[in-house]
Amino acid sequence: MRRFPALLVNLVLAALVIASAAWSVTLVRDTKTTPASATTVAAVARGTITATAQADGTVHAASTATAAFTQPGTVAAIAVQVGDKVTKGQVLAKLDPAAARRDLALAEALEKAAEDALALARTVPGADLTVATNAVTQARMVATNARAAVTGTDLTAPMAGTVVAVNGTLGDSASAEGDDAPGFVELADLTRLRVAANFGEADAARLRVGLPATVVWSALTGAESTGRVLSLNPAGTSANGVVTYGATVSLNNPPPAARPGQSVRVTVATGTVRGAVIVDSAAVTSDGDQHSVVVRNHDGTTARRAVRVGVRGVETYEIKSGLSVGEQVVLPAGGPP
Repeated sequence: MRRFPALLVNLVLAALVIASAAWSVTLVRDTKTTPASATTVAAVARGTITATAQADGTVHAASTATAAFTQPGTVAAIAVQVGDKVTKGQVLAKLDPAAARRDLALAEALEKAAEDALALARTVPGADLTVATNAVTQARMVATNARAAVTGTDLTAPMAGTVVAVNGTLGDSASAEGDDAPGFVELADLTRLRVAANFGEADAARLRVGLPATVVWSALTGAESTGRVLSLNPAGTSANGVVTYGATVSLNNPPPAARPGQSVRVTVATGTVRGAVIVDSAAVTSDGDQHSVVVRNHDGTTARRAVRVGVRGVETYEIKSGLSVGEQVVLPAGGPP
């Protein structure tokens, strides 16, 4: 009778162990998974595909101009600053006109004296007027130049635009135009901006004037504009063994903060095909001009097949021949699902 409690306890413990083992087996059976497929496939479909060419570019103004004094002198006034909008003919700066006005007064006095001398010579019968006439011509030329010099002390805008640089300060000695010095005031038409971009050889071969483009600003978050290819440089530029070709792209709707000198990314749509047979570009293996894909058959077997590629997009390729809509192609390991 004394052993009964111990036997009862052992029986209860044994029952718990059996129940625990059975529960563990049940958990193992319920959590068993099906092995993942060894290959990833993508379906051949029909759709629209667009091929693009991309390049980095820089924004610049479509029209620029430099205003330079036509004569040397001392800067007496500057009427504009960077950022000002000006109209054609507006005064931008002035030179001290004192010396030019003194020269003009002397030139006009000599002109008057030469004209009086010619008038007097004409009153003399049989007088030779050649010398007096030449003197008047010379005096008038000097006076004309002197008047232009006075006018030249005012620097005016050669075009309407925005002041982007003022290369001088009050009291400076301004250089005359053509003295290998920068213009005193630089202007740009910021209402018409362009992009200059250099495309690689392969992309440049597919570009042509008039193709649509998208421009994305590097420093302006979310800023994007549209445009078209305006011109192509037929001559390439080589740097570090890489040849690029320049292109100019218009900007139809630049953001308010757009400025010359900003960096942008240009994407040109070089070709679009609608209703094309398309396949994931990762499925296509290329060897020069030869292209192929691995097709998965209905019975699960695979076979490599040659295809002819048309327009090449970023993520998809147009298949001109070799595949039909609905077929499945095998993607390389790590490819998209």
